[in-house]
Amino acid sequence: GFFTVSLFVYFVLSGGDFSFLMTYGAMSRMFGFGILNVKTFKSQRATGVSIKTLQLYCIVFFFRLTSIIRHEGYLPYDKSGDWLYHFIEIMALIFTASALYGATVPFKATYQADCDRFGEFKVPPGFGAVYLAAPIFVVAMCLHPNLNADFLSDVAWTYAMYLESVAVIPQLYMFQKQKNGVVE
Repeated sequence: GFFTVSLFVYFVLSGGDFSFLMTYGAMSRMFGFGILNVKTFKSQRATGVSIKTLQLYCIVFFFRLTSIIRHEGYLPYDKSGDWLYHFIEIMALIFTASALYGATVPFKATYQADCDRFGEFKVPPGFGAVYLAAPIFVVAMCLHPNLNADFLSDVAWTYAMYLESVAVIPQLYMFQKQKNGVVE
């Protein structure tokens, strides 16, 4: 299904420019979080899911949307940058927030908090993601491009990019801490 949608978007909605790769990457992220929702809500379990990773991805999508809704500098140059890229990023945020909700509210009993302990050193339980989010924000404020000529928009985009590159670390840490060593 994803391959078919990808071909449709490439040939009909994008114009076939090289910047389609940006839209394609966003589509694959959105699809991944959509599959996570299907898995979580169908099985009614949050086993093996890191809440900290979901928190970080919610921050990533929020800051990316903060930048691309206000300015066009970081959008794909082809037709997919007109509306489709916005839609994909909004849906990715909704899917990520939905997965976070599923792991923290209805399926909290199946969430493996004992394995999801990344960064829980001198912070309240569940806030270990701050060890990645805070320093990366400082780096993004110091090292960012100036494509939009707007400090907030440029820092928001850069923060989303930098944070996305490390957001999966709590999930990998959780995989290593699982007792049976088997990843679903």
